[in-house]
Parts: sequence; structure tokens; C-alpha cells
Amino acid sequence: MERELVEDIVIVGAGIAGLTTSLGLQRLGIPSLVLESSDTLRVTGFALSIWQNAWKALDAVGVGDILRRQHLQLNGIVTTSLVTGQQTAAMPFRETRNRKDIEIRCVKRKSLLEALVNELPRGTIRYSSKVVGIEESGFYKIIHLADGTTIKAKVLIGCDGVNSLVAKWLGFKEASFTGRYSIRGFAEFKTNHGFEPRFMRFSGKGIRAGAVPCNEKAVYWFFTWIPTSQEKELEENPAKLKQYVLEKLENMPSDVRDFIEKTEVDSFLSSPLRYRHPWDLMLGNISKGNACVGGDAFHPMTPDLGQGACCALEDGIVLARCLAEAFSEEPGRGAKEKDAGVHYKKIEESLKKYAKERRWRSIDVTATAYMVGSIQQAESKLVTFLRENILATFLVRQYFNKSSYDCGKIYSS
Repeated sequence: MERELVEDIVIVGAGIAGLTTSLGLQRLGIPSLVLESSDTLRVTGFALSIWQNAWKALDAVGVGDILRRQHLQLNGIVTTSLVTGQQTAAMPFRETRNRKDIEIRCVKRKSLLEALVNELPRGTIRYSSKVVGIEESGFYKIIHLADGTTIKAKVLIGCDGVNSLVAKWLGFKEASFTGRYSIRGFAEFKTNHGFEPRFMRFSGKGIRAGAVPCNEKAVYWFFTWIPTSQEKELEENPAKLKQYVLEKLENMPSDVRDFIEKTEVDSFLSSPLRYRHPWDLMLGNISKGNACVGGDAFHPMTPDLGQGACCALEDGIVLARCLAEAFSEEPGRGAKEKDAGVHYKKIEESLKKYAKERRWRSIDVTATAYMVGSIQQAESKLVTFLRENILATFLVRQYFNKSSYDCGKIYSS
């Protein structure tokens, strides 16, 4: 049976950006409704690199310490060539005159989502709520769900991932394929794995890999490559896919390779790497009227800087802070049409402010991640030589450069 709900703020997608935005608003006393198409939280992806810029965002909504207690702080990053077997760069995660507040941990995606959800009031998330249509009605957005429900909202926020319906409604093109694929895995052990708490990166001819511990008994690893048409078929056979990865990483140190060997077949997944072109971010509608996008719906990026989730967290803080300005003096429920129009204008301006603050940041990180990934995975002899003899330290520094950003607090100063 069809029914209509009326809400102030509707967020599509209970992922990192959506939940952070909702919690940020809640901390400011502003309720929201989060629509999630799945019947439970989406936890694909296993783990995420959370750099210091993201810890500032997590602290802003009050969940940073919850996650710190569950995950190891990493002490450095080491890059090794899979061509020569030699270490090409090493950088400790310690404070210097130019680098402060260094904090990097590999966080389980499930733990991150649960930390955010547990702080939200019961009923904030509406599961099994797939959005199938969006239309305008005066100062409102009418959101149509697959079950026949319609929701009338003052604000529509799309945090619905790389295939975002809201981003499409705003006029964004589909995210572009890079031609690269990623395999991610998660190995859990009954006893301490003995792995040093550092980020290990490996670059080879046309491939890139890495391994990083989440805690004393779990290690997250990844492998990216450019598959041939025949190799793409391996996706259908996890056992063969695992064997393929092990063969490609035969020059990886045996102790690291052993983690991949011990990963259960159902504990890794493969997916194509996609990103949004910088010029689409430059010219596209991040917001339009009373609608906007955040997270992967806004700036899908390659994982080469480990900044995808970090930027999604930043989005949530900035969006909550900007939107709160429009709801600080909201007209009452019985407001006249004139008052509703004034409030719509305030919402529109707050979302424009969010878009302005996030546009250049997203262009910078997305473009840099693509550049770093292209160099790290290049097959040409010239680029390989430059990568391993000249550019190695430069590439590592990009991690620090892009993670030094501070999204600020949720309260306006």
C-alpha cells in the first residue's frame, strides 16, 4: 500500500558519508532519515586506511577513541620493488617540524560503520528502502521507493555510492573505468600474526600490492592489476583468482605472501577501479537547489592514496556543519509559503557553501590518487626506472600531503 512520509532531511545510503553526515547533524540537534537499500549494513571491502585527516573527522563526531581501541597505530610505510626485490622507499610515521598529528590505522569497515550507527537514535536508518525515483514539488523533493512509499523532503543528500541515483539526477556522468581491477582480502588468525604494525607497499610490472595489519590477529591486503579479457573471467572462480594473485606475487617476501595464502576464498573480492574525472568535478553540480551528493556518489576515486573513506568522512563533517546553518532558525511546521521559500533559499545557500568547500579538495585528491596509481602500476621500462630510482620518495610523500587536511569541527566558529 502506498504511503507518504514527510521528513526534513533525507540521506540516501547508509555508508560512511551518509552515516557521518547523519551523526554530525544529530550532534547538532538536527534529526535526519537515512535510507539504505540493503536489509542490513553494507560491509563489503573488509578494511580501510584511516589517515590523520579522517581521525579528525571521527573525533568531531565523537567516535574516534572507540575505533582507536580496536586497531593498531601504524609506525611507518615501506615500499618494495617486485621487479628487483629491493626496498625503494621507507618513511616512518613520526612527527617532524612539517608533519604533525601523524596517525594512521587500518580500520575494519564493519567496525567503522557500527561505531557510527551505535551513536544514532533508533529508527534513524530505514533499511530495505531502495530509491527508484526523484522529482521536484515546489520547495521539496519527492523521493519514490521501490516498495511504493514516497517521502517528501526539504533536503535530499545522495551518499548512495559510485552508481548514485542522486548524482545522476544532479547531472553527473557515470564514473569512468580506469582499466585496472582490485582484489582485496582479509586474513584473520587465532593467534598473534607477529606482523610489524606498518604499511607495506609493493610495485611491479603492471601490478601493485600491499599488506597492513588491522590488529594483532587480522591483516588486510590488496592487489591491483590490468587484466586481459581472459583474466577477467577469473572473477567467476575465486580459487583460480587466488592462485593467480599468488603467482603474480612470487617475488613478494614469503611472510607477507603467506597472509594471502592463508586467506579464505570467501574473504576476498574483486572489483573494477573507477573514478570521476577532475573536469567533471570541476564543472558538475555537487549541489542543486536542496539536493547534493557526498562520498563515492560525489568523488569516486582509485584507492592509491587510501583517501576514499577519509574524504567521505570529511564530506560528512563539512556538510553537517553547513546544513546546520540553514536549520538554526527553521520556520515552524505551520509556516506560510513565503517562510518556506526563505528556508529553501537558506538550504540552497548552505549546500552551495558545502560544494564550494569540497570541490577543490576532491579534485586534488582524486587527480593525485589517479596519478600515483598510474605511476606505481606502469609497465614501461622508463616509468619503472623512474618509479624505483627517482620517484619512490615523492610518491610516498603524497600520502602525507593529502592527509594533512583538517575538515574542522561540526560547530561553526
